[in-house]
Amino acid sequence: MENYFEIKNLQVNYRTYEGEKSVLNIERIVLEKGKTFGLVGESGAGKSILAQTILGVLPRPPGVIKGGSIFFNGEDLLLKSEKNMRKIRGKKIAMIFQDPMSTLNPVFTVGTQIVRVIRQNQGVNKKEAIKRAIEKIELVKIPDAEGIMDAYPHELSGGQRQRIIIAMALSCDAELLIADEPTRNLDVTIQAGILKLLSKLQKELHVTVLFIANNLGLVSATCDNLAMLHDGKIIEMGTTNEVLYNPQHPYTRAFIEAMPKDREHDCHLKRIFANSNPKEQFSGCQNVSLCLEKEDKCNLSVPVLKLYSGTHYVACHMA
Repeated sequence: MENYFEIKNLQVNYRTYEGEKSVLNIERIVLEKGKTFGLVGESGAGKSILAQTILGVLPRPPGVIKGGSIFFNGEDLLLKSEKNMRKIRGKKIAMIFQDPMSTLNPVFTVGTQIVRVIRQNQGVNKKEAIKRAIEKIELVKIPDAEGIMDAYPHELSGGQRQRIIIAMALSCDAELLIADEPTRNLDVTIQAGILKLLSKLQKELHVTVLFIANNLGLVSATCDNLAMLHDGKIIEMGTTNEVLYNPQHPYTRAFIEAMPKDREHDCHLKRIFANSNPKEQFSGCQNVSLCLEKEDKCNLSVPVLKLYSGTHYVACHMA
C-alpha cells in the first residue's frame, strides 16, 4: 500500500558565489494520514526550505532541486507543472505561516482576504464565499465572526491574527496542513491556546499536519511522530515517545538538554557547541566537531539513517 505522504532521497542545493551548497539531503520522511508529524531543528536547519519545496514555491534560483521525490496521494509533486501545483496549493495542501502580519495584506479586511482565497480555489459566488468565510472564523473560535470580517489585520491581537491565518488555511478544506512555527511570535499563554486549537481541529477535521518547530516542548505536546533535522539532514526519527524518552543521537540529546534548567546548565551547553566550526569540512559525520562521544570511525564516513528499534531511526555510528 502506498504511503499517504512520503519524501524520498530529496536533495536541494542553493547557488552561492562560492558554488552550490547542499541545504537539504533527506533520505525519507513518511506522514501518516490524520496524524501530526513534527519536524524539529534549529534556525538554518532547512525546515522552511522543505516546506517551500513541498508547496512548489522554492525560489529558483537560487534553489536547485537535484533529485528525489515527494509523493502525495500517490503522485510525485516534483513532477507537476506550476499550473497543476496551483490546483493543489490551498485546495489540498495549505500553509500556516509563523508571521501573520507578513502574510495578511494590511490594506484589506480579513474577510475580504478569506473570501478571495475561497473564490479563487472553490469557484463559488461571493455570497457563498462570505458564508464559508464566517463559518471558518467561527471554527477557529473567534467571537463575533461577522464583525471580525470587517476588521483590518492591525485591529486584531496577535492570537486573533494567527487564528485568521488558520481559518484561511482551512477555508478550502485542505487535507494536509503545513504549520511553519505557527506560535513563534506569540507569548506563552497565547501559544497554548493556538496549540490546543490546532490539536482540536486536527482531530475533528481528520487533517494531516506537518508541524515545523524549533521547540521540542511544543512538539511533545502536539505530535504523534517527529524527526530531528540538522544541517539539512534527518538525524533521528520515530514516534514522539521513542525520540524524546530514548534519544540515541548526540545532537538530539544535546537539543533536549538545551532546554535551560539553570544558569550553570546553560553555560555547559554553550561550551559543548562552542567546539563547532561551520567552516570546517569533514568526510565523515557533520557533527564530529561538536560530538563528545565521537570515535575514529566517525571521521571516515557519513552515517545513514538506519532502524534502531520499533519505528525509531537514527543516523549515527554510535547507535
